[in-house]
Parts: sequence; C-alpha cells; structure tokens
Amino acid sequence: MDSIAVALQPYKDTVGLTAAIVTVVQFFSGVLALNEIRRQGNTKGFSVLPFLGCTVFCLLNVQFGQMLRDDGMIRVNFIGLALNLLYVCGFYLYTDGPQKTAVWGQIGLAGAFTVGVLSYVQYEDPKLVEFRFGVILTGLLWSLVGMPLLGLGDILKKKSTEGLPFPIILLGAIVSFCWLLYGIILRSNFLVVQNLMALALSAVQLSLFIIFPSGAAKPPPSPAKKRN
Repeated sequence: MDSIAVALQPYKDTVGLTAAIVTVVQFFSGVLALNEIRRQGNTKGFSVLPFLGCTVFCLLNVQFGQMLRDDGMIRVNFIGLALNLLYVCGFYLYTDGPQKTAVWGQIGLAGAFTVGVLSYVQYEDPKLVEFRFGVILTGLLWSLVGMPLLGLGDILKKKSTEGLPFPIILLGAIVSFCWLLYGIILRSNFLVVQNLMALALSAVQLSLFIIFPSGAAKPPPSPAKKRN
C-alpha cells in the first residue's frame, strides 16, 4: 500500500476534493426519497433508519476527521449532518400520528448511541481511541451500506430488484472507491478497510441488477388451448 500511497501523493488534494464532491452528491440523494414521501403524503413503505444512521455516521465522522486533522473530511460530514437532520425532520412531519412515537423512540436510541460513543472517545486512552473509534465507524458504515441487502430474501424469491435504489447504490460505490483511494494516500488502515468492504457490498448489490430485472418476474404464459 505504501508504494501506491507514494504514487498517489501528488494527487492528494484532487482525490480528496473528488471524494468530497461525490459524497455531497450522494447526501442529496435523500431528496429523492423525501420527495416520494411528500408525493404519497405519508411515510408508508419508508424507514427513518437510513436518515438516522447517516446522521449518526456523519456526526461521528466529524470527530474522526478531527483526530486525523483532515479539514476536508470534517467539512463534507458537516454538510451530510445538516442534510440528514433535515431529512429526519421531513420524515417526521409526514409520519402518521400513531407512528410518531416509534420515530421518537428511534431518534432517542440514535441520540443515546451517539452521546455514548462521543463520551467514550473523550475518556479513552489516546493511544487506543483512534483504533477503537475506527472499529465503531467501520461497523456502522457496513451496516448502512448493507441495509438494502436485508431484503435479499424477497429479491431472490421474486427474482426482481424492484425497490432497490439503483442510483443511490451506484453513487455509494463511487463514493467508497474515492474514499478508498484517499485512505490509501493518508495511509489510514481504517479508511481503506471501511471503504474496501463498502465497495464490495455495493458491488454485490449492483450485481443483482445484472442478474435480475427491475420489474417483478412474470409467470410463464399458460399454453393455449387446442381448438377442436
């Protein structure tokens, strides 16, 4: 990895800027989901968890960026944090009354998890905190990227990728590749491992679009009855 890092070092700013731009573009993909919610007038068929997960991930990544002294990472995750907070608010506004309590409960759990991790970071041994904090971020990232695969059973049963967000998955793959390169340049093992696995998960999801069509598979037509 060192030889690749040395070769890419002159392009550090360009790779970092590209990673930041495509990440911000990916953050705006939440507008598509929120617009669909607005059109149907409720949140039926949608979950607040992707928005909450991205909110938590961006906030924790701001802290991780401070550890790495990387201003670019801090800025891009501040943007993601602001956008996903707006998405959570928008989701809540369109949530039906009886379900608002459940959304508040999920928000509370996400907040408690975030406060717990940030508190841990402040009191952990500085020699250990970067590694352990990186493990937490890695697990959270893999959970977010792999979330669409929770419906893998239905996809295989219906032989259809209908419902999988192709643009978001494709953008996620591009984002993971850019941050993988940036992690190599920074010689950050966590950025490399995080995004290598995220890229692999995205590749699995993209391969489903090649194997299965986007529409539901139609049953074979019944044979025509013979005329007498």
